[in-house]
Amino acid sequence: MGRAYAGYPMPSCHALIMDGQQVLLVLRANPPLRGYWGLPGGRVELGETVEQALLREVREETGLDVTIERYLGYRDAIDRDESGRVRYHYVVQYFLARPAGGALTPSDDAAEARWVPLAELSGLPVTDAVEWCLAWAGVRSCRDAG
Repeated sequence: MGRAYAGYPMPSCHALIMDGQQVLLVLRANPPLRGYWGLPGGRVELGETVEQALLREVREETGLDVTIERYLGYRDAIDRDESGRVRYHYVVQYFLARPAGGALTPSDDAAEARWVPLAELSGLPVTDAVEWCLAWAGVRSCRDAG
């Protein structure tokens, strides 16, 4: 995760990548959320736009190029230590995207990457962000997508 106790929120971005009735998920290899399937993405680096960061992060984690279709929403991800001090605060922007090229090859902090049919999502440990983004995209309902 990096940059613990930075003292300010850090921007991050993730993509809900859809291809028909399938969504691209990555298996998180590192904490937090190690062992959960989630959306590819990561931190925005200094000098990058959010969209540039999203394209770079998706390519690094999955080997794929994508086309960004639209903005879906955002969430704050705040992690506190045992004393209540903020360890990490990410402001995560979520986008809907479609595959545009490349070859699916997991790397970076993804232990695995694969296309998952929507009908099979309930059998996987997925992050809350997967459900929020599917709801924001109008693909599925989610009681906490607001």
